[in-house]
Amino acid sequence: MEKRWNLLQADNAKAIALHQSLKISKTLCKILVQRGIDDFDKAKSYFRPSLGQLHDPFLMKDMHKAVERVKKAFVKKEKILVFGDYDVDGTTAVATMYQFICKIYDPANVEFYIPHRYREGYGVSKMGIDYAAENNFTLIISLDCGIKSADLIAYATTLGIDFIVCDHHLPDKELPKAVAILNPKQADCNYPYKELCGCGVGFKLITALAQQYSIDEENYFCYLDLLAVAIAADIVPMTGENRILAYHGLAQINQQPCEGIKALIQLAGIEKKLSITNVVFVIAPRVNAAGRMDDAKKAVQLFIEKDPIKALDYAEILHSDNSDRKEADSSITEEALKLIDTDEILINKKTTVVYKEHWHKGVVGIVASRLTEKYYRPTVVLTRSGDIAAGSARSVVGYNLYEAIHACKEHLLGYGGHFAAAGLSLLPENVEAFSKQFEEIVSSTIDPNLLIPEIIIDAETSFEEINAPLYNIICQMEPFGPDNMRPVFLAKNVTDTGYSKIVKELHVRFVVKNHNKTLTGIGFNMADKFHIVEQQKPFDIVFTIDENEWNGETTLQMKVIDIRPSKN
Repeated sequence: MEKRWNLLQADNAKAIALHQSLKISKTLCKILVQRGIDDFDKAKSYFRPSLGQLHDPFLMKDMHKAVERVKKAFVKKEKILVFGDYDVDGTTAVATMYQFICKIYDPANVEFYIPHRYREGYGVSKMGIDYAAENNFTLIISLDCGIKSADLIAYATTLGIDFIVCDHHLPDKELPKAVAILNPKQADCNYPYKELCGCGVGFKLITALAQQYSIDEENYFCYLDLLAVAIAADIVPMTGENRILAYHGLAQINQQPCEGIKALIQLAGIEKKLSITNVVFVIAPRVNAAGRMDDAKKAVQLFIEKDPIKALDYAEILHSDNSDRKEADSSITEEALKLIDTDEILINKKTTVVYKEHWHKGVVGIVASRLTEKYYRPTVVLTRSGDIAAGSARSVVGYNLYEAIHACKEHLLGYGGHFAAAGLSLLPENVEAFSKQFEEIVSSTIDPNLLIPEIIIDAETSFEEINAPLYNIICQMEPFGPDNMRPVFLAKNVTDTGYSKIVKELHVRFVVKNHNKTLTGIGFNMADKFHIVEQQKPFDIVFTIDENEWNGETTLQMKVIDIRPSKN
């Protein structure tokens, strides 16, 4: 599939001034300016993130109310239920809040609750509230959920249960009548940083409580490893407070993680220093698998376990769940691809809607992501759940999927989500009508360019500039994530040395020259573009820079993203 190349531009005057100030590569200075780092002080904060730069938690709307309600619970010896979603953000948030409250309050009066994905669904559940009422809990702290649970929180109030909501999802016009709502995305919240994950919002409540009770920093900074996992897994912007917390949390993961994270790393067989990418692709799927395949309470139990042997037992359960998840994911993806490839009508659409009754509900979201990656169009994957069809939807970059699904609401029983992803349910007999209307809506509203994958290129460079000092500074730009991605470079008029070749029938090992300097690189799943290399004509190459270790020797190499013939 051909891709659109989008080469970003930077304010040249600012880039030159920053270069004069920092004395580092002009190309990297352009990239920094693009990311809003355009003077020495901003660069110092960026390259040396300090926990001292974190904002005062009491700047968040309702924080005083939240702290006062927790204090009241402590004084009156109330029972507190820490409630969170079943994904990585929710389970890490619950593990963090639960452990902290148990440090400063009687653990006998504190419990945690994770709703079961299939019996209770997403977010605050009636079953959870009923459990709280039956067991005499009078305060629920909800984490990574609650902002859209106005009816359920009103129901809890009738049972004498108060709510403190810690959430980061966009609020509706009607807010729940909770004692306190902590969410920087509220229209009237003046908190300076808006992009915290659910665990991050919970962490701000923890820091506020720590201030109130004069608790030393080590008693809550010790949870930064869990917070870093949440930030990485929830794909929130890697800017501001998120980057500071992820930076220090990642250092803790590599130096002294909790026993649960240590066990997951051990089972994954990782022996070198972890990056955020490792966290996203190694730790997060194992944690998510608990909720996808069974019960996410196991993830919280893993994170709060202090005994390394028991932690390893929990980690092995999650590891097993993840193996089952991978097997289900792989077989369903293969089946869905065959379904599309053998159906001429499906292959020529601007959307994908596929439905099979036997598919596992826990992995349809992953399958939707894989199909979107393959065909690059808004995608819905449905399966049977009791008497209804239910599933997940994924969008392409720049297209509002939620609005498209909302436009098809006459065929749906329920739906929810945001710009890029959504969940929905409908009667099986309505799948065909929904599929037809979804195709009509998307076809009439999507910009055709959005159906062509875009590669964002940070800067043009030449091979002469690629050296150890440049790579060392790129490493200091970590942790990477949305709004602070690993720099992507473009080199023009590259020529093959004659040593490039196809590897394992799928990949390309590049050995190419530019300005009399030769670099090697690997292009995964790029064998179909090898003919461009074979033509022995100049081509342009888009890549990131990485290290390659071979026979005890470490060299810089390119991780090639795309190539195309040079125009001049």
